[in-house]
Amino acid sequence: MLSAVARYKQLLSGALARYFPRTTAYLRAEREAAQPRKPARKQSKKKASGSRKTGSRKDAGGKPGPAGIYPATRLKVEDAQVQAMRERVAQAVSAGLIGAPSDEQWAMILCRAPLARIFAGAGSGKSSTLVLRVVFLLCHLEVDPKRLTVISFTNASCAELRERLQRLLGFWHYPHDAHQCVRTFHAAMATLAKEHLGNPRWFEQLDDPAEEPDNPLTGARLRPAQQRLLRQAYQNAYTEDARFRVLTHRLLKLPAPEEPPKGKAKAPLDACKLPGEFAALPLFELLHGQIDFAESLGIRLDRLDLKTLACGPRERDFIEAMQRFHQHFSALLHSQGLISFNGAFAQLSERLQGAGDKPGPALLALSHLLIDEFQDISPQIVLWLQALHRRLHQAGERISLMAIGDDWQSIYGWRGSSPELFIDFDRHFPCRGRGKSTTLLLNTNYRSIEPVIRDGEKVLAEVQNKQAKTCVAAKAMQPGDHGVRLIQRFELASGLPRLLEEIRAQCAHVASRPGADRTAVLLLSRRNEPLQQVRAQLDKALPVKALTIHRAKGLQAEVAIILDDCLPVEKHPLRNALYAQCGFFAGSYDQAMQDETRRLAYVAITRGVSRVLWYTRKAQGATHCLAR
Repeated sequence: MLSAVARYKQLLSGALARYFPRTTAYLRAEREAAQPRKPARKQSKKKASGSRKTGSRKDAGGKPGPAGIYPATRLKVEDAQVQAMRERVAQAVSAGLIGAPSDEQWAMILCRAPLARIFAGAGSGKSSTLVLRVVFLLCHLEVDPKRLTVISFTNASCAELRERLQRLLGFWHYPHDAHQCVRTFHAAMATLAKEHLGNPRWFEQLDDPAEEPDNPLTGARLRPAQQRLLRQAYQNAYTEDARFRVLTHRLLKLPAPEEPPKGKAKAPLDACKLPGEFAALPLFELLHGQIDFAESLGIRLDRLDLKTLACGPRERDFIEAMQRFHQHFSALLHSQGLISFNGAFAQLSERLQGAGDKPGPALLALSHLLIDEFQDISPQIVLWLQALHRRLHQAGERISLMAIGDDWQSIYGWRGSSPELFIDFDRHFPCRGRGKSTTLLLNTNYRSIEPVIRDGEKVLAEVQNKQAKTCVAAKAMQPGDHGVRLIQRFELASGLPRLLEEIRAQCAHVASRPGADRTAVLLLSRRNEPLQQVRAQLDKALPVKALTIHRAKGLQAEVAIILDDCLPVEKHPLRNALYAQCGFFAGSYDQAMQDETRRLAYVAITRGVSRVLWYTRKAQGATHCLAR
């Protein structure tokens, strides 16, 4: 029986949790971050041996998951270290270097877990919080800077993080070059490749003298040197492989090739259109693009058994052509001392599993990882991370992983990424024993007013697989502010003058608004074509940026104007087969793309601070949710 006092405390805490759920969650998270856990009991030998038998997890395809390697013990943090950090942050706030962290941000900064997952909503200040986390680790917990790496998505986002971090490290009087510890996945992998793969040259950097490899997810089309190499591999395959010739003619719907060919048969350069793809491409480009997608899913084409694929005859022909083309492409790269990013990730994942030598500096630098935009990683990156941290664990090195991201803003599924990998984080990155990662939420939105946030959440209503959260608006509304205003029956060809007039009116409104964002208007679209038409007529003096939604991720403007017809997703049988084959995902590629259109709409809406206008021909898809 509970005493009267205990019963009263239980009722009171339950009432507070019901009426103030977010406050309760924040306080609980900060208590967890600020206090060490009690040491776990030691298991008996009998129990321990039994847990080893049942401790291997299963993935979506029924394969055993990785055994836990992350320690269950918390990081050693003294009260004096926490107090020193809080005092120095307060001084940095007074000096105008940063804003004062909220309770939920402090929970992330001071987190004691060696394995943590942070769901950081749009406009939640995750970048500044991440930088303060790094400062806490380096300056107060004295983590060796040669064993810590921050991973950001692109070279541009890395440059921004380095600038912020360097400024704060200078304020803390910490002598370290931030450039050394902030990298993209591809830059970190390239440094590791120098140790294990003999410092290769990169196919992705042909015709590009960039010093540091960038993430190709945001890259443009293939450059001339890459196209020449792909065309040569395609010609080699066509000349030397009779079966590839048959498949090529079948895919291009040409008459069967003459066998044996007279002289050196010239490979046809006709364009080919796959169901689900936006445009027709030369076959060699199309093959390369689908190979790139398959490899990002962790699929090894040289080990793929066509009999196991659940797809139609045309898709089976295309995948067999991919396999044969890939053999010739890989041989050509090898002959020229080149390697692709995908090839290097796969080779490193395998070599690290079998390595027994002492870890070198490039591998040791990845011992403590803080990964931004984690929702946009692919199965290939998951396999690479598992391999390198398992190798470090086997070498007796202490490891930690903090993953920061927002599954609601995962928009790179067309290149193999998936928010499922972030949502199922504990399956892919398990703790030892029965421990799980610490999960924290950054729910407060410091960018947008509440109607914008609520409309952004509406378009996600039909997405089933997502982290449940409700964002809180920190920014107050002013007269005239509004959420998404939908303008239907809009045709760009006839409505461009009206759109240009609206853009000028919104710029004038922002100019008269106190405390407005520096960018008055962000003009957004899924495709470049409509943006180019508007740019051609737009007054260059106006404070307007016209970007695709993918390129605008992370940016904001006082007003967001979206041009999108929200066309339904076309079925993609080939990628459905590859999705099922990789074993990482529960659903189909088509369903993943359907959900991604909603998340893309969410990203577009939440770029706006105080107003959003959406121009479309008719309400369908994401805009249908708003029209209702």
